[in-house]
Amino acid sequence: MKDRLGLDYESLKALNPRIILASISGFGQDGPYAWRPGFDQIIQGMGGLMSVTGEPEHGPIRAGLAVADLSAGLYCAIGILVALIERETSGQGQWVQSSLLHSQIAMMDFQMARYLNDNDVPVQVGNNHPTSSPMGLFEASDGCFNLGASGEGNWKRFCEVLQKPDWYQDPEFVTEPLRVKNRDRLNHLIAQEFPKKTVHQWVSLLNQAGVPAGPVYTVPQVFEDEQVKHLNVTATLPTQFGKDMHFITQPVVLSRTPSKVVAPAPGWGEHTDEVLHDLGFSAADIEGFHGRGVV
Repeated sequence: MKDRLGLDYESLKALNPRIILASISGFGQDGPYAWRPGFDQIIQGMGGLMSVTGEPEHGPIRAGLAVADLSAGLYCAIGILVALIERETSGQGQWVQSSLLHSQIAMMDFQMARYLNDNDVPVQVGNNHPTSSPMGLFEASDGCFNLGASGEGNWKRFCEVLQKPDWYQDPEFVTEPLRVKNRDRLNHLIAQEFPKKTVHQWVSLLNQAGVPAGPVYTVPQVFEDEQVKHLNVTATLPTQFGKDMHFITQPVVLSRTPSKVVAPAPGWGEHTDEVLHDLGFSAADIEGFHGRGVV
């Protein structure tokens, strides 16, 4: 489409060598799949994410959000920033490209590194961590919470919180690889202890000891959390329809130039008259366009 409209990079570069053009595609701007349409779930499957998501023996599962879509956008934005800074030196723009497929593969991070460097094929491990233990989802007396007692320091502090020095000294648990190897036995032992207290009690005790742990919230519960409120993650603005709209604020905090949500997404045709006026049309012209159903 951009080529047919004359909006391809080479055409735009001829008009303005400093231009930076950003393009996001499903599979890349060239190559055997360049013509293919790409949806996030298709890419989650082809990029390996679905193969490591979900419980073992239950087949591939898609992640609950558009990982490929979002990461492709973020990588593209980072590329634009790099191109802007580079232009200060070269005086030249460039074509910034990202694809859902490449971005999804990059987001696989250590999972891909395991295979590329050690030929260790990642598989589904449910709520357990692929290479750390104890780390995953556990049940307290009133619900589930996540535990991250990986590493020797966290493991020792975890044993102290649970008052289980014998676990720390157990030959099958003395190193991280051994705790991963003997995960089933370790998780079984832990599962006998956590129902003795509530989620809030365990999370508080573990965090106070420096062991990462946190509750599993529903979406409404997320916005009730005191830290979420402190971070001001939401903003509210009125719309042209007289109804408030709520937004998630930018997660990047800048000390000198902080971001601010200043306007909701425009309604259908909200800025038509303003755009036409800026293009040089008179008020009478614009009124005529409306009267004839042109706009």
